Amino acid sequence: MDYAIFFTLLVACGAAAATGALFPTGAWYAALRKPSWNPPNWLFPVAWTTLYFCMSAAGALVANEPGSGQAMALWAAQIGFNALWTPVFFGLKRMGAGMVIVSILWLMVALTMLAMWQVNWIAGALFAPYVLWVSVAAALNFALWRLNPQAAPGAQPAQ
Repeated sequence: MDYAIFFTLLVACGAAAATGALFPTGAWYAALRKPSWNPPNWLFPVAWTTLYFCMSAAGALVANEPGSGQAMALWAAQIGFNALWTPVFFGLKRMGAGMVIVSILWLMVALTMLAMWQVNWIAGALFAPYVLWVSVAAALNFALWRLNPQAAPGAQPAQ
């Protein structure tokens, strides 16, 4: 593993993670109706920290290997969509747009996993928990969007 690349990718993950501090969940999110299977709040930072380390390790395992160009391009695309979701969902409070972004994120993560697997199976395996977590995040985004139509910006309060 190339540790310089690992730490560079970890910095990129840190930039994506920083959107959570810039756009905290706040009272708006706390007031939303949530599905019965909503994960506890403490799980989100634990899961994301673990995933960011796995993503960085996967990228560092693949980056210098022959034929890694597509895998690393997909890595860059997925971290971009990862960073975009929080400002849209929590900052703009646009759950529908968040659903579009998390759907594209899921696709990018799945394609990254497959591309990495072709170069280094361990790197591909390191992305598997990320696919699972983004699946949960997408389902949660959808459930929140459907359970809270009144929470959209500009929505009229229920009579």
